[in-house]
Amino acid sequence: MVKALEWSGVLFIGFLIVTQQVVVNGPLVHLDAIIANADRPKFSATTNFLLMQIDNLGLRGVTATILLFAALLICRRFKSWRPFNLSLLSLLALNLIVGLAKLGFGRTKPRLNVDLLYSGGLSYPSGHAANALLTWGLLSYLIFRYTHREPFVGMRLTWLVVLITSGVCIVSLFRNTHWLSDLIGGLFIGGALLVAVIAVDRFVPSKRQPS
Repeated sequence: MVKALEWSGVLFIGFLIVTQQVVVNGPLVHLDAIIANADRPKFSATTNFLLMQIDNLGLRGVTATILLFAALLICRRFKSWRPFNLSLLSLLALNLIVGLAKLGFGRTKPRLNVDLLYSGGLSYPSGHAANALLTWGLLSYLIFRYTHREPFVGMRLTWLVVLITSGVCIVSLFRNTHWLSDLIGGLFIGGALLVAVIAVDRFVPSKRQPS
């Protein structure tokens, strides 16, 4: 529990550092501009469609639906509401914190060719990046923790989370829908919440909880 909270705190500090860079227009913001203004290849309609499907793996409605449905299936097998409750807790915390941050900073999207704060934008932090890491990460944790899988299965699921989250971030950069710092900030806050939810699961006792 203590170690998990420490890691959650470290990740949250990472989010604060990225936020400080965004607010003071630091070097990371200059890197944002370089990436946003870089030439991008022109993709075919088919390629654009495929990129959109990868991007949708970080879409709030898609990830939440998959997580809650899978959690219900695990609940039925495990005969406990804990997986669903953990999923609901993570989604509420993510949407509350990321939503308030987006409204508070009001950062504009890179497609507008101007980087402004407190201008009614919803760019920082990236909800796609935070959603991808938290929801796919929690789903992998629930499968590993509550279906009694062997440890090597958990490792495979970890690589799947890394692959999906990286894909969502890379596609966002290609499509110029987020600044780089948006994505990094989203990853930090999503990771902090993921570890915090895992800490809650480990700390709060349950008769049906795996040993």
